[in-house]
Parts: sequence; C-alpha cells; structure tokens
Amino acid sequence: MAIHFWSVSEASGHEKSLSTASETVGYAAGLMTWVLAASVFVAIKLSNNEMPPWTFCCVRAFLSALVLLPFVASYYHDIMGLVRTRGWEALFIGGIGLGLTQGTAFTALSHTTVVNFGIIFGTAPIITMALARIVLREPMNAWQIAGALTAFAGIIVVAVHGSLQQLLGLDFNSGDLITLAAACMFAIYTVMLKRAKFNLPRLPLLVVLLFGGAIAALPFFLIEYWLGYHTHLAMRGYLALAYVVVPGGALLYFLYNSSIDILGASRAGTLVYSQMIFTTILAWLILGEAIEWYHYLGACLIVVGIVLVTRFRPKPPAVPSASS
Repeated sequence: MAIHFWSVSEASGHEKSLSTASETVGYAAGLMTWVLAASVFVAIKLSNNEMPPWTFCCVRAFLSALVLLPFVASYYHDIMGLVRTRGWEALFIGGIGLGLTQGTAFTALSHTTVVNFGIIFGTAPIITMALARIVLREPMNAWQIAGALTAFAGIIVVAVHGSLQQLLGLDFNSGDLITLAAACMFAIYTVMLKRAKFNLPRLPLLVVLLFGGAIAALPFFLIEYWLGYHTHLAMRGYLALAYVVVPGGALLYFLYNSSIDILGASRAGTLVYSQMIFTTILAWLILGEAIEWYHYLGACLIVVGIVLVTRFRPKPPAVPSASS
C-alpha cells in the first residue's frame, strides 16, 4: 500500500531537491498513487475467496521487492551497509509495517466492506500523529487534539452503522475492529520508522522493509497453506496478485516517489487522505457496495478532523539568524 511509502518518505533523512517538472504533473502522479492504492483493496476483496490474506501479503511484499531491486542497484553498497549494521532492526520494523499491518488489513477485508475499511483505515495518519506525540514528543496543539477526537467519532459512527443501540451494546463488526487494529499497527510502524532514522534514500529503504514484511508474513502464509486455504485458487486470484504487485505495487511506489520529488514530501504527503475518497468511489463503482447515510456522516467527521489536524499544525521553532 502506498501509505507505507508515505511513512518511508516521512522518516527518510534523504530529500532530493525539487524537480523542475510542473506541479500539475506532481499532483497527477500523487493522486494516481492513491487511486492505485484504493484499487488494491478492491482487487483483494474481489479475490478473497481464492487468495488468502496472508498469502497476498507475503507474496506481494516479496515480489514487489524483487521488482524494485534493479532500480536501486546503484545503492547496493548502502543497502548492504544498513543490513550489516542495523539489519535486524530494519527487518523488524518492515515486518510490522509491510507484514503484520498489511496482513491484518487484508484479513479485515474478508469481514467488512471496502467502504468501511477505506473510511476507518483513512484515519491511520491521525492515529500516527497522536502516537508520535506520546512516543516522540512531537508537538500537538488543542486544535489537533480536537481534530483527532472528531475523526475518532467518525470511526465510531461508521463502525456502529450510525446506531446508538449498537454503540451502547458495544456491538461492533469484527472486520471494522480488525481494520482499526491495522491502523494502530500502522501508526506503531510509522513512529518506529521515524525514531530509527535509517540513513538510506526512500526506494532502497523501502526494498529492505519489503523483505522484512515478506519474512514476517511467511509463517502465516505457511499456516494458510497447511490448512488448505489455497484449494480454491484460480485465475482470478493470480490476476489479482499480479495487479497488486506491479500496478498496485512497484508502479504505485514509483508514482509516489515522483510526486515527492516534484512537490516535496509535505505537499505530496497531504494527498494521502484522498485514498479514503477513492476507495469509497471504487467500491461503489466496481463492487456495487452501498454508501449509506452513516458513511457520509462518518466521512464528514473524519474530513473535519483531518482539516483541523493539517490546517493547524504547530509552527516549527524559529531558527536564530546568523547575525544574532
């Protein structure tokens, strides 16, 4: 998922100078990134009767890393240096983010609608911000706290289908709870990645993390194989896997990388929230999932929360001038 590359770009200490390409190209690449990311969820939902979630996760991470390897060949010595000095740490963090988080998210899609999944998981960056405040002591003002609480209220509205009776009875859909767990795991991964400060550019670091994700998902894949979950695997499952590895994997990461080079990490990163909108639209168009009134209300609360969080960010401390 492109949201994991968003984490890598947030944490990477390497930032290229902005490209001379037009901003229109940058925004087009950024938005196409999140269209592809949304389409991955739809592809997984379409094939979840054939391709088990952890198999999807393990094979996708491994093949995506292999596809990207030729494009990071010039960083081979840097990658090996990281593997020698902090390899276990990088693989562990990658295992959480691109293994456990993705496997949990793909599992959630077997138990809830793509619309619900897209709206609830869309709050992952806000959960990340709240966790970063606790762990990394990153600044967070009253407006942002209000935004986080508003977004959380939106999650509740969607999870209980707008029913006060379900809320009071704590009657939550298991798939929605699994989605929220995946969003929290993503936040843990992102904060750990920021704290680690690996000295490696975005794409090479992503390759290392992807291998970590494949290793973490491997035991679950083997369990699925042992339990016979692949007996219904047919052409639809293989096509879905090919889609999430190439267009929904390597191409997606390249597009987002390009948007960062053109727009900068900050502006490109703000487009992450469009994934929620694209996921809902594609689920309605392709899967025929209904968009109910509580989806609109929950999404509106989340959007208000996002606006408060992004619009009222604390200003960075002023850098003293050389003359002072």
